[in-house]
Amino acid sequence: QVQLVESGGGSVQAGGSLRLSCVTSRLFWSQYNMAWFRQAPGKERDGVASIDADGTTKYADSVKGRFTISQDNAKTTLYLEMNALKPEDTGTYSCALDRWAGGLASHYKHWGQGTQVTVSS
Repeated sequence: QVQLVESGGGSVQAGGSLRLSCVTSRLFWSQYNMAWFRQAPGKERDGVASIDADGTTKYADSVKGRFTISQDNAKTTLYLEMNALKPEDTGTYSCALDRWAGGLASHYKHWGQGTQVTVSS
């Protein structure tokens, strides 16, 4: 069973930065797609950023220019660099992985437990 473990969440003031990490394990494939999603209280889970197996990245309009998704060379750790954070970025951030599905829709098969990000004004 694929395992995804997020870390790096926390509480910051508006304008601050955080770097989220998602460590993958028990992977049996060398090609797969990954993404970060977030869910604010009382709202649906939304795609924030994705990176496909070929390196193509996508971002939600609300985070373009502020967030950067990346992977380490071994592709075992997914990162989300978040700068110029806003209160509306508050939520639980989860990483997701799928061998075939990609992009910002919630059709990934494997999910982490999530890490909380709170941005205060």
